[in-house]
Amino acid sequence: SIYSIGFLFVLDYLEIHIAPLLTALGVGGLAIGLGLQETLSNFFAGLQILAANQIRVGDYIRLSSGDEGFVEDMNWRATVVRTLSGNHVIIPNKNLASLIITNYQEPSPDMSIVLNIGVDYSSDLEKVERVTLEVAKEIQNSVPGAVVDFQPFIRYTEFGSSSINFSVIMRGKSYVDQYLIKHEFIKKLKERYDKEGIIIPFPVRTVYLNQGNNKDG
Repeated sequence: SIYSIGFLFVLDYLEIHIAPLLTALGVGGLAIGLGLQETLSNFFAGLQILAANQIRVGDYIRLSSGDEGFVEDMNWRATVVRTLSGNHVIIPNKNLASLIITNYQEPSPDMSIVLNIGVDYSSDLEKVERVTLEVAKEIQNSVPGAVVDFQPFIRYTEFGSSSINFSVIMRGKSYVDQYLIKHEFIKKLKERYDKEGIIIPFPVRTVYLNQGNNKDG
């Protein structure tokens, strides 16, 4: 500023050597700048994240780094994510700004739940579809966290090596609700399949041995 320059001129007029002072100020300023570089990077990255408003406290997110959990705190230095195991992952904002983020709360917190199943090749596929949907609808309408008005459906997908495979699509109110829905569905479906005689096969591998006739020479 003008006052600082004037102060330096006064010191020079009084024959006070200002060169060492200027050197000290330059080195000190450089040291302070380097020391604050990390802090300022996190600060401005934090402002960018808050301004974008794409993640908020309470959202369940998954990062391209592999970390996932609930956003518990967002401050000027870092973002705190609480994992399902209850641990805190503290991510510097400048690192978070460079990651790919999947936000399971946006645009809507409810989400599809896909379960992949296989049945024996001898199965009646119409019966398999009917029984599976009966179980899926029962779970969809009774388990906490399931979207009650959603109609589950199945889609056959492939002829597998030992089974005909299909997917069951259900819907939960949030990302974490899928665990209880899957848990109850698998238990109930196994019970119904056993009752209806529907077989979920083990992987099977058939080996053919070509046994030629040995002839004495």
